[in-house]
Amino acid sequence: MLTFFAKYLTVGMVNTLIHWVTFFIALSLGLMQSTANLIAFCMAVTFSFFVNARWTFKQQATAWRYILYVVFMGAMAFSVGCLADRLGLYPIITLVISSAISLVCGFLFSRFIVFKGE
Repeated sequence: MLTFFAKYLTVGMVNTLIHWVTFFIALSLGLMQSTANLIAFCMAVTFSFFVNARWTFKQQATAWRYILYVVFMGAMAFSVGCLADRLGLYPIITLVISSAISLVCGFLFSRFIVFKGE
């Protein structure tokens, strides 16, 4: 399991860069944190899904797995963004919280549900 997590973490670093850059671009265009976070996360999670399917878990990237993963991760990202909007959090705090939650929950969801093996 440690090998899976190490690979997932490596992909996650690139994923985080994609997420953060997209998030700040969306904010600069005037979007609310919840919407910016959802857009950024969906872009990053698409990258993450395909790389993790092939490299980390060595599983086929099916449409059903993709939908399952994106819906779960997107709902989580949007929820964090909504909470941040309600609490008036600074965007950087939103990103840190979202990244931490998605690393742990995303790995567990991927390992035991999306890519559990046949």
